[in-house]
Amino acid sequence: MVYFFLGLGLVILLIGGKFLVDGASSIALKLGMSAGLIGLTVVAFGTSAPELLVSVNAALKGNSDISIGNVVGSNISNLALVLGLSGLFYPIVIRRSHIRFDYAAMILFTLFFYFLSLDLFISFWEGIILFSGMIAFNAYLFRNLGKELNKEKESVVEEFNHVKTYGWAVSIGFLIIGIIGLYFGSELLVTNAVLISREFGISERVIGVTIVAIGTSLPELITSIIAALSKRTDLALGNILGSNIMNILSIIGITAIISPIEISEAFIQSDYLWMIGISLLLFPLMKTKMQISKAEGTILLLSYFAYLYFLL
Repeated sequence: MVYFFLGLGLVILLIGGKFLVDGASSIALKLGMSAGLIGLTVVAFGTSAPELLVSVNAALKGNSDISIGNVVGSNISNLALVLGLSGLFYPIVIRRSHIRFDYAAMILFTLFFYFLSLDLFISFWEGIILFSGMIAFNAYLFRNLGKELNKEKESVVEEFNHVKTYGWAVSIGFLIIGIIGLYFGSELLVTNAVLISREFGISERVIGVTIVAIGTSLPELITSIIAALSKRTDLALGNILGSNIMNILSIIGITAIISPIEISEAFIQSDYLWMIGISLLLFPLMKTKMQISKAEGTILLLSYFAYLYFLL
């Protein structure tokens, strides 16, 4: 039954995230927000909402290894598993702006996260710093990507056609259902992940960076594969790089503000180094042919399997 409730928690998380995105997107459209801006904010937050709820829930229960493992494992799986699989479906073309800004920002925040963690503790004030970084980063995006969003407005609007017809009551109802679903889904996931780790003598760290991280990364995986199949490869890469940045700045930041996070030394000695290593590996793969195709996707997938091999 433990596995059933773990799976049920993941399903509720995913459904809750979908309801949250649809309800919030509908409300945002009614309030006059552009579709492009909704994609950059509401959808980006919605796909990260499962990680946020799980990390906060785990930290409040004293399961900080699941909290940190969720974020570190998600960042590793986003780059190696999600981007790797997306590249197998359709070549992902790399723009120079991806390398100069998105990738550079991800590397910068990843290294900053590593140095903040060296004392094995993310304090309230460090959480404030990270969360402030999220606000500054999004403010920069809004100011500098406005023209691009306007250019893409027509193509992005199609993604929100299904929520345009929702009335206020339905939109607010979906939003509330989404929030409730995320709460109960995270409760089931964290509680049963801890039970499984104790039953088999597996550390919460390992459960966090594998089962929990992959489960909460499913929205990014689904979004990126659909984007790749639709040949909208900019969306696939931007979704992954942006998600990794938000995982560090918003999820770790908010979690630490609510409940300071203790970090096991094993994370610093292993998982953080894999996260940084795979992040650095991505640079030559992007730079060589300015695309992530089947060859590069295969290398990324192999790096993920290597990580799992050494982890388990």
